[in-house]
Amino acid sequence: MEPTNPYLPPAIPVIPEADDISRQLQSIQYPLTLSFKVFALASQATVTDASGRTILYTKQKLFKFREHVEIWTDKSQGTRLAEIKANKVIDWSARYTSTDARGREIGSVGRKGWRSIWKAHYEVFNPGDTTPDFSIQEENAWVKVADSFLSEIPIIGIASGYLFHPSYLANRTNGQAAMRMTKQPAFWEGRFKIEKLGELTPREELNLFLSYLMLVMLERRRG
Repeated sequence: MEPTNPYLPPAIPVIPEADDISRQLQSIQYPLTLSFKVFALASQATVTDASGRTILYTKQKLFKFREHVEIWTDKSQGTRLAEIKANKVIDWSARYTSTDARGREIGSVGRKGWRSIWKAHYEVFNPGDTTPDFSIQEENAWVKVADSFLSEIPIIGIASGYLFHPSYLANRTNGQAAMRMTKQPAFWEGRFKIEKLGELTPREELNLFLSYLMLVMLERRRG
């Protein structure tokens, strides 16, 4: 066996190391900003922290019968952090499971069937759990109705994003608040503020980030 050359540079891993999620979320400053392109062919979204640092970037796979969203550490798409896939083609009651770059589950999220017809209601699961660990609920359904209605009116619709701000609260099953996402004023893009309201592990944080991303993509289709 030949001795290792001590002067060679260390090998660069093809996929992220096991602790990339913890490293990526280390020292992030809240509130976070989730923004997405309104007129992009494929749904794209970026999450940045209060200092302007990119936490993650997502781009939805085109021409897929099932949802497939890739999660990167930044817009260069040089390092994949995670991905989200649906368990079925029809998204009415689909579960969206996120995994890290090594294929290990981060968590999953699903819409709460009939309860979400009027008021958005999603359940979030940590890996291996059969009962939800968090629920995300729209705090005021009338705000979204007004926002959706006015956004379809020419000229007036441009200003609707400045008038109405739907918010979505994530609670643990014991009722303890964990995060809140609130729509922010913006032209030509969707913009949301994410606030951390309770203690979370790095993987729980990422699980909720990705759950909010899926919520935004799915709620956009509902109007």
